[in-house]
Amino acid sequence: MDARVSELFCSGNGHGSGSQGAAATAKQGNGYGIASKKACGKNKKSKARFSRNFKPSNNTPYLPPEAEEGNIEYKLKLVNPTQYRFEHLATQMKWRLQEGRGEAVYQIGVEDNGMLVGLSEEDMRASLKTLHKLAEKVGADITVLREREVDYDSDVPRKIAEVLIRKVPDDQQFLDLRVAVLGNVDSGKSTLLGVLTQGELDNGRGRARLNLFRHLHEIQTGRTSSISFEILGFNSKGEVVNYSESRTAEEICESASKMITFIDLAGHHKYLKTTIFGLTSYCPDFAMLVVSANTGIAGTTREHLGLAMALKVPIFIVISKVDLCTRATVERTVRQLERVLKQPGCNKVPMVIGSNDDAVTAAQQFAQSPNITPIFTLSSVSGESLDLLKVFFNIIPPLSNSKAQEELMQQLTEFQVDEIYTVPEVGTVVGGTLYSGICREGDHLVVGPTDSGQFHKLTIGSIQRNRSACRVLRAGQAATLALGNFDRSLLRKGMVMVSPEMDPTICWMFEAEIVLLFHAKTFHKGFQVTVHIGNVRQTATVEAVYGKEELRTGEKAVVLFKFIKHPEYLKVGAKVLFREGVTKGIGHVTKLQPVAQYRPSQSEDDEA
Repeated sequence: MDARVSELFCSGNGHGSGSQGAAATAKQGNGYGIASKKACGKNKKSKARFSRNFKPSNNTPYLPPEAEEGNIEYKLKLVNPTQYRFEHLATQMKWRLQEGRGEAVYQIGVEDNGMLVGLSEEDMRASLKTLHKLAEKVGADITVLREREVDYDSDVPRKIAEVLIRKVPDDQQFLDLRVAVLGNVDSGKSTLLGVLTQGELDNGRGRARLNLFRHLHEIQTGRTSSISFEILGFNSKGEVVNYSESRTAEEICESASKMITFIDLAGHHKYLKTTIFGLTSYCPDFAMLVVSANTGIAGTTREHLGLAMALKVPIFIVISKVDLCTRATVERTVRQLERVLKQPGCNKVPMVIGSNDDAVTAAQQFAQSPNITPIFTLSSVSGESLDLLKVFFNIIPPLSNSKAQEELMQQLTEFQVDEIYTVPEVGTVVGGTLYSGICREGDHLVVGPTDSGQFHKLTIGSIQRNRSACRVLRAGQAATLALGNFDRSLLRKGMVMVSPEMDPTICWMFEAEIVLLFHAKTFHKGFQVTVHIGNVRQTATVEAVYGKEELRTGEKAVVLFKFIKHPEYLKVGAKVLFREGVTKGIGHVTKLQPVAQYRPSQSEDDEA
């Protein structure tokens, strides 16, 4: 493991407990590390709670002090609590689960100030028994992630335990994380997803990926050209739930407490616009960059890494096809990746995962520190190290806490339209992400803007998440909505469905503060680029470059863009990514020039 990572989190001599357990972490760190005496001396009351035969020594290890918010709880011991104390502990567990959106981590044998005191074997057993009763009361399951002996001078060996509490799912409200899968063509992205979601290893000739392809030409060429979605579930005990036992998607959703939705993107340069659309529109929580061990960093690998970093999507790396190479070749690819990640533009800390303990630590640190980049080396044919990746997925916590999601849910409904289908006997169906608010069957919304800047009324028929029926859709969740006999020709990708009370701002022109990442010559007024803003993808003309005549590679400026086909619904602060040939740039929307406020279409006036 990298020396800098070892300093950041001392993995200790603890052992993981297989592929069980899932953890979520709060804002503070959770690796067994050393904190300063100053930080840990704040809570003087807890000193009195030390057991008699424990004497803190100079090299006593610490965790960061416990935070009031977040889903991590420190408990010294939980031996035979009174009924009143038990009720208090149950309420506390509900709070921690709510903070982690259904997941919490308990550190047993740890003081509130973060000191690793440890418990005797008997006390640890009794504490875990109490924790199990508490979890049963609040409708959750517990799994011991890892135990570790604390090395003190006392005669009795002392242990600390890291325990995962995960809520048993109810009414489709499982924790859902979206992972975008990036990487060069032929690096093994679709095959890896096929192996993870189908539960069967590949035969070395691409059998595992066949179920993921959506078009005949993809099967014939073996190349993904469209965006497809695959699901991998974990139940409350941390066991994998996938299609291996001929389960349907509906059965997976019913038994899973946590769902990983993989967004399989195209690796070929020809389909770059589709890949960018997948990254900007579907708002992935994380990105998985797949690199082939035998070819290393090639083709679009650097470009995909750059895109994920530009959009601030946390990224981890999987080196596939290790069964085809010698150990030396794999190590060379790892070193090549480490060099790229440590470059000034990236400033990442690579962390090669070699054991369960590494996978647990990496999952917890990865969500808190944007600089940590876990690297897995595995094979989809032999199955080597595949379990470590599953442990990582099982434990990886959500990026946003429950408070942020609740705030979004209280806003007015806004659904981004990413895909449009016509389904026999159902009618028009739209797929996308609910950006804010709550959406239910029978809700009345308006969709637009059309070419003339109008919005049309519609009614939601039924809702499906991960191919199974769902009654309520909450902010941040992706789903498909049936719109009945609504005219499909009125819809296009990039539209939004919003609450009629909302006053949507639509515009032809907008200003953005941009950085020109690469351009062969100079970037000036009149230049045309393809602009990606969330689910919006359209060609725009540069109307003005403020304060400068022209831009060169690496320069910043505020630029006025004008859409050439139709007006779009935009928000100030949204990330902008634009491209044209080799020209690339990123930035954010600073000002909108609205053409007109919301007005109903002519057909609606006639109905009224």
